[in-house]
Amino acid sequence: MDDFVCDTLAQAGLSDLIKVFKDEGIDRESFDMLQDADIEKLIPKMGPRLKFKNLFRRLKAEQTPNESPNHFPTHGHQKGEATDVTEVLRSTSGTEQGKRKSGQQLDSKGQPAAKRKCETNSSTEREAKILSEVREIMGDIYAKLQDDGDLNKFLKNEITKLSTDKREMVGVFGKTGAGKSSLINAVIGQANLLPIGDLNACTSVMIKVEANMEDKYEAEIEFITKEGWQDEMWSMWQYLCDHMDQENDDEDDDYENKLSAHYGKDRKQTKPDEFMDPKNFREIPEFLQSKTKTLTFHSAEMLSEGIAKYTKNDPNQGEGKKLKRLYWPLVKCVTVKVPNIPLLQHVTLVDLPGNGDRNKSRDQMWKEIVGKCSTVWIVADITRPASEKQSWQILKRTASLMGNGGECQNIHFICTKSDVFEDFQQHTAEDRLNLILDRNMKTKLAVKEEFKKLHNVKKHFSEDNFEVFTVSSKEFLVGELKEHSEIPKLQKVLQDLNDCHSETLNYVSGAHGILSLIHGASKRKEDDRIKEVCKALEENLTSLQTESINNEMKKICKAFNALLQKGVEESKNSCEDNLMSTLYPEERDGRGFHKQLKKAVENEGVWVPKEGREININMKLASPLIDSIDKKFRKTFPNDGKCGPFNGAINKFSIVTKELKEKYKNVELELVFLKSEEERLKMSLNKSIRKRKKTVYNSLTKTIKEKMEDCYREAAACTGRGTLQNMRETIEKHVHRSKNTMFEDAKKVMMNHLDNLMVDVLKTLEDTMRESIELSLETDDLSLPDVSAQLERVQKLRDELRSC
Repeated sequence: MDDFVCDTLAQAGLSDLIKVFKDEGIDRESFDMLQDADIEKLIPKMGPRLKFKNLFRRLKAEQTPNESPNHFPTHGHQKGEATDVTEVLRSTSGTEQGKRKSGQQLDSKGQPAAKRKCETNSSTEREAKILSEVREIMGDIYAKLQDDGDLNKFLKNEITKLSTDKREMVGVFGKTGAGKSSLINAVIGQANLLPIGDLNACTSVMIKVEANMEDKYEAEIEFITKEGWQDEMWSMWQYLCDHMDQENDDEDDDYENKLSAHYGKDRKQTKPDEFMDPKNFREIPEFLQSKTKTLTFHSAEMLSEGIAKYTKNDPNQGEGKKLKRLYWPLVKCVTVKVPNIPLLQHVTLVDLPGNGDRNKSRDQMWKEIVGKCSTVWIVADITRPASEKQSWQILKRTASLMGNGGECQNIHFICTKSDVFEDFQQHTAEDRLNLILDRNMKTKLAVKEEFKKLHNVKKHFSEDNFEVFTVSSKEFLVGELKEHSEIPKLQKVLQDLNDCHSETLNYVSGAHGILSLIHGASKRKEDDRIKEVCKALEENLTSLQTESINNEMKKICKAFNALLQKGVEESKNSCEDNLMSTLYPEERDGRGFHKQLKKAVENEGVWVPKEGREININMKLASPLIDSIDKKFRKTFPNDGKCGPFNGAINKFSIVTKELKEKYKNVELELVFLKSEEERLKMSLNKSIRKRKKTVYNSLTKTIKEKMEDCYREAAACTGRGTLQNMRETIEKHVHRSKNTMFEDAKKVMMNHLDNLMVDVLKTLEDTMRESIELSLETDDLSLPDVSAQLERVQKLRDELRSC
C-alpha cells in the first residue's frame, strides 16, 4: 500500500479504512481501477461506503488522462443523495477527451458537436480551470493545517464544506406514443438510446438519463423490494380470483399483464406459494439479494436492446426477435448513463409515467422525483394538443406535487411530430415549411389559451412559468427541415440548467474567505478593539438580524394560522357534500365503479386509472384546507429563488455591515471571511428550506390519509352483495364522526412542521454565525501556514469570475 492511498483516506477522515485497503493490497494503480462491486466488498457499512464513493467520484472526475487525482476531502452529499445522482464534475471535451463516436452528440445543425465550438465553451472551460486550480490550492492548504487546536479544526471543517454540488432534474411526462423517448434521444443527440416502442409497448418504469464520467454506456437496474413484490403479487392474485367470473376491465388486464410478464404463459398453473421460488429469478439474482443490477454496453444501440426486458411490456423486439421473460413489474427505476454528453453533466432527464404506481415503493419514488424536478416537460402529439385530455390531466394531477409541494420552476409543453401531415411529401419544400410554421404558431396559441383555463394549476405556476415548444425529433436528426425544429431551444434549456457559474463563484468566494481568515489570524496582534468588533457583531446577530427574521416569521405563522382556521371551518361544513361527487359520480355506472372504489380503499384512498378521472378521497377532503393556503404558501416559499423564503428575510440577513468594515480595518480579512460564511450559510439554508417546505405543505393531505386509514381498512373488508353501498356508507359515517377533529388535527400538524422549520432556521443561523465569530476573532493559533501568495491568487481568480 503506497502513501497516496494512505494519505487520501486519512485526509478524507476515513483512517479506519486504511487497514482494510492495506490487507487487500490496494495501491495507487489498483485504487484507480476500483469498481462499485469492489467498493461494496471492501466497505460493507453504508455510512463509510457513501463517504468513500463520494470522494472516489470526485477524484475520478478531477483526473485528466495525464494527471493524477487531486486528493483532498470535499463536502459530500446530503443523506440519500449519494445513490440518487451521479456527479460528473468534468466533461471530456476538446483537449480533455478522446474522439467522439459517430452518431453521438449532435448540434442544432445535426452535426457532431465535436466539430463545432459552442459560444459558451471558452468561458465554461476557463471556469473549469479556475475551479480546478482553486481546489488544488485548498487541498494543499488542508494538508498543511495541523490536526490540533480549535481554529485549525474549524478551518479544516470549513474547507470540507466548500461545495459545487449541483444536480438539476427535468421530468418528462406524456402519454404512450407521444414521442417522449424520441424527444430525449434527439435532445441529447443519441438517436438509438432509449427504446422506442409502438402504441402497445408502454410501462410504468421510470428511466433516468445521466452523463457518465467513464467512456462507456451503463444501465443500473433498481428493483422493488422482495416484500413489496410479494404483497403486490398476492393482492393481484387474490383480486383476480375474486373477480374470475366478472367481465374484465382495464385494471384487471393490468394485473394479468403484470403477472404474465414475469411468470409467462404458465402463470395460471403456478401456485401462489411458488411465486417467490428462486428459479423464477435466475436471470436477476440481484432482486432476491436486494442489490442494484449494473449492465455495461459498448454502444447506445446495445444498451437500448439490453434494457428492453426491464422497461417494455411488449416481448416483441422486431425482426422476429421476442423476449422470453419481462422484468418491468419488478423494476423500480432504470438509470441510463451515457458518455460524452456535456448537456447532462449536472442535469438528469427522467422519463416518467403520467401516474403514480400501485406498488408503494415505486409510487413513493415517483412522487419524490416529481417533487425534485426543477423543470417539467409535458409531451403531446401536435395534431390536437389543446384538446388532448391525458396531457392536461397529467398537469392537473401533478401541479401541487411540483409546485407548492415540490421544487418546479418551469413547465414546458412540448408538441411533437411537427412534421407529420397528410400527404406531406407531396408538397414542395417551400409549402412543407409554410405548413409547419403556420401550424406551429396556431398550436402555441391554442395551448397557451388552454393553460389559462387551469385555475388550480395557476395557483402554483403563472403564465410566465409556462412555455410551449414545437419539435420534430426525426426531422432534427435527419430531415431537411431540421432548422425549424425547436430541439435546439430545449438543448439551450438544458445548457442553462447545466451552467455552474454561480456554484463555481460560490466555491471560489468561499475559498477566498477561508484564506482571508487564515492570513488575518496569522498576522493578528493583541488588540482591545477585537472585543469591540465581537460585541458589535453579536449585537447585529441577536438584536437586529435574527430578531428581524423572527418577527417576519411570526407574521407568517399568524397569517397561516388564520388562513388554516378558515379552511378548517370550510372543511367541516363542506366535507360531506364534497365527498358525494367522489362516492356517487354521475358519469360512472355502479357496476364498474364498485371495482374502482374497492381499489381506492385498498390503496389508502387513491385510485389512478390509465385514462380518465382519478379517485383521491384524501385530496378531496383536504382541498378546502389546501385552497386556503396555496397563494400565501407560494409567496412565502417561492421555487424560483429570486426573493427567497420567508418573504426574503433570509436573503436580507447580514451581520457584516459596510460601517463595520470601514470602522475596523485591523480585522478586515476576518470580516471578509464572515461575509463569505454568511453567503454560504444563506445558500445552504435556502436549499434546506426548499426541501423541508414540501413536508410542511404535503402534511395536510398526509394527515387526512392517516385519519382515514381505519375507515379504508373497514371498507376494503366489505364483500358480497351490496359491497358498493357498504363501502360508501362506511366512508360517509367515518367522515361524519371525524370531521370535528380531523381537520383541526391536520392544521395542528402543519403548523407544528412550520414552527419546527422556523426554529431550526433561526437556531442554525445563530449557532453557526456565533461559532464563526468566536473562532475567527477570539481564537489565536500560531501554527497557521503562510497563505499570502494563495490569497492573492484566489482573489484574482474570484474577481475574474465576478466580471463574467
